[in-house]
Amino acid sequence: MIYQRSSALFVEAKKYIPGGVNSPVRAFKAVGGDPVFVERAKGAYLYDVDGNKLIDYISSWGPLILGHAHEPVINAVIDKARLGTSFGMPTEIETDLAQLAVSMVPNIDKIRFVNSGTEACMSAIRLARGFTAKEKIIKFAGCYHGHSDSFLIQAGSGAVTFGSPNSPGVTKGTAKDTLLAQYNNLDSVRTLIAANKGEIAAVIIEPVAGNMGCIVPSDSFIKGLRKICTEENILLVFDEVMTGFRLGRGGAQEALGIDADIVAFGKVIGGGLPVGAFASRDEIMAYLAPEGPVYQAGTLSGNPLAMSAGLAMLTELNNRPQIFESLNKKTIYLHNGLSSVLEEQGIPYQINRFGSMISVHFTENPVIDFNSSAKGNNEFFRKYFHGMLKEGIYLPPSAFESYFLNDAISYEDLDYTIEVLKKIAPSLV
Repeated sequence: MIYQRSSALFVEAKKYIPGGVNSPVRAFKAVGGDPVFVERAKGAYLYDVDGNKLIDYISSWGPLILGHAHEPVINAVIDKARLGTSFGMPTEIETDLAQLAVSMVPNIDKIRFVNSGTEACMSAIRLARGFTAKEKIIKFAGCYHGHSDSFLIQAGSGAVTFGSPNSPGVTKGTAKDTLLAQYNNLDSVRTLIAANKGEIAAVIIEPVAGNMGCIVPSDSFIKGLRKICTEENILLVFDEVMTGFRLGRGGAQEALGIDADIVAFGKVIGGGLPVGAFASRDEIMAYLAPEGPVYQAGTLSGNPLAMSAGLAMLTELNNRPQIFESLNKKTIYLHNGLSSVLEEQGIPYQINRFGSMISVHFTENPVIDFNSSAKGNNEFFRKYFHGMLKEGIYLPPSAFESYFLNDAISYEDLDYTIEVLKKIAPSLV
């Protein structure tokens, strides 16, 4: 496939946009080469500016669970746009979407809409701190909760030390209140709690991680985390920006059988438009302004276009819960097909999967956390990514990202994907 126009557009973009992109992973730095510029999309397919057709396995990084340009969503946005795009005043559709979301998700009474997943997680942590009157939080290495200062933290010289900034611009004062634990490792959580007794407001986690590849929590880990938080009077915050309304009607809480104290949403809840949300039970949400003292606001929060797209999307998912089973079956089919090829070729690999999230790791050892994910063979992944792209398959351009299947993908698409891997596999080693 030829990407001449994409390359030219990238050169032009870099003159005016830092790195030529508005989100770093789009720049292809992890895999090399120039990014693909998209012109349009429909169903399971992307159509780029060079006229290539690509099978899409990122679904805009999750939100397009029913496929691109899904008619009910597009029509809802068009109809609403004709009435005005933003008012800075309450609209009825905000309540309609809130009511539907609350009815679908277990253990939440109220929800507040914002404009991004970053904003949702940032606000959830502020609410947790305000409610508990404590300042420190625990996050997990490899879990990404947006680019708010509190989350861009790496570990210090030991498990019980304060964190240090992982990005210039994050102050040491902010970093000292963020403690870093290891995913799927309860002992690392216990150690941090013991060293900071009575000071921790919340533990925030991707209940099924998607930012170090797809990482599934062990049953004992996620249940143990809930138990520890309850015993220590710490709020458990689920970052369901990726998993919410994707792993089931009720998201990861429902799929894992775990109740979180605060839940952050994004992606699917906006139907492909910029949106985020955070939700909890009444007693916690009562601390949020204008009812309570914890301030959060946004001019475009709950804007009618995002609300209309989200309402159309959730309505279909709510009315057709079989979509989740359909997606699960397709993901299992893909998993089995890819495994068969890699096994036959003798290529070291691990495939992690949960629902419609899946990732391939080129390593012999199980991938259960950030450290094990980071040991994957990056050269294998680079060859794999570009080999698949050359044959019309668009995968996440990073070994540390989950695939997100959409229900428009057909079994013919899956078969073609498996056949392409069979074709390129000998060139990986």
